[in-house]
Amino acid sequence: MSTLKPLKIDIVSDVVCPWCYIGKRRIENALALVPDVPVEVRWRPFFLNSWVPREGISRDEYLTAKFGSVEAYKNIAARVVTAAGEEGLTYRPDLVKRQPNTIDCHRLIHWAEAQGKSAEMKQRLMELYFRDGGDLTDVNVLVQAATDVGLDAEDIRKRLATDEDVALISGQAQEASDKGISGVPTFVFAQKYAVSGAQPADQLARAIRQVSGEINAQAAE
Repeated sequence: MSTLKPLKIDIVSDVVCPWCYIGKRRIENALALVPDVPVEVRWRPFFLNSWVPREGISRDEYLTAKFGSVEAYKNIAARVVTAAGEEGLTYRPDLVKRQPNTIDCHRLIHWAEAQGKSAEMKQRLMELYFRDGGDLTDVNVLVQAATDVGLDAEDIRKRLATDEDVALISGQAQEASDKGISGVPTFVFAQKYAVSGAQPADQLARAIRQVSGEINAQAAE
C-alpha cells in the first residue's frame, strides 16, 4: 500500500476538441509509465466553442465561421488525423455533420463521476464524435452513450430534460477561463502547475513524477 499522498490532476478539456481526444490517450499512457505514483484524476469542463447554440449548428456552417471555409480546415484536419492515428485513435472529420454545444456532454461526464465512470463517459462521447460522426445534439445519442458505460437510461433521459447542473458546469468552465486557461487540453497538477496542450506521454509522466515528489517532500517536512 502506497504511503504517498495522491497527486491531484485536473484535466480541463472539451469532448469536441481533437487535441483533447489525443491528450486523453497521452495522459493515460503517461500514467501507465508511472504506476507507482498515486493520482486522483478529475475531468473538468471547457467550452471550445461557447458561441454554438444549445441545439448545435451544421458542421459546414461551423467550419466556415471558425476557419473561413470548409476547405481551409482540411489541411489542419489531416495533421490531427495523423496525430490521432499515432495514438491508436480514429478521427474521421468527413463523418462529422453537426457541431454541438457540449454542455449536455459535460453534464453526462459529471453525472458519471458519481459512479467512478467519468473517464469512460468522456471516452465514449469522444469516440462517438470523432470516430463515428455521432450527433451529440441528439438526446437519444447521449442517452445511448450513457447506457453504454453503465448509467441508467431512464434516469439520464429525465435529467437531460431539465437544467440540472447547467449552472454548475457553466461555472466550472468559467472558472477555468478566469484562471487564464484558453487552450485545451490543460493538465493542472496539484492545483498549482499547469501544462497546456497534448504533450507527449513521456513528458507528462516526468511532470507527474516531479510534482508528486515535490508535494510528498513538502508533506514530509
